[in-house]
Amino acid sequence: MAKPRTGRRSRSAPNEALHPAVSPSIEALWAERPLVALLLRTLRIPARDREDLLQTVLLGAWEAIRACRYRPGPLRHPRDALRAWLHGVVWRQVSHYRESAYVRRAILCGALPALARQAHVEIEGGLLARAALREVAALAVGHREVLLAAAGPLSLVAWARARDMNPNSAASRLRCARRALADRLASPRPPFGEVAAR
Repeated sequence: MAKPRTGRRSRSAPNEALHPAVSPSIEALWAERPLVALLLRTLRIPARDREDLLQTVLLGAWEAIRACRYRPGPLRHPRDALRAWLHGVVWRQVSHYRESAYVRRAILCGALPALARQAHVEIEGGLLARAALREVAALAVGHREVLLAAAGPLSLVAWARARDMNPNSAASRLRCARRALADRLASPRPPFGEVAAR
């Protein structure tokens, strides 16, 4: 006689929470930028907000990976698993974006004078942050990696030991990366919206 079905999942069924955490490299995540950009276009995110949201998605995904929350099934191809997971991250971030965009419109209608007094600071800060992120993205892979490690939750020593690296070497790499970023930020750039003459 067959046992009656219950709503509870069988113990033998795969459980995502039981899979080990996987840490794809920052390069593997960065390589999926075109996919994230395509998803944002498909979800009809306005062009003016796409780059900011793309960076939010990638930074959020990187933080989740570093916090060991990325646990794909072991039988899946690594890139397919990463792309499928990024779909979920995009959906979540787009949901937050739509809610915040609604709140932003409501504030603009109700408290325009107060917002106008602060807008120049917020806009300027946002533009500077976006420009700085572009400069970080243009750095060599090793420089990007050590800068992201220094900004993460782990200490630089723990990050170095996890890679069988001498902590002094990691500190030296961080100094070089910061110098390279400072040089890029100090070099003259065309103003926002202008293209340098060729």
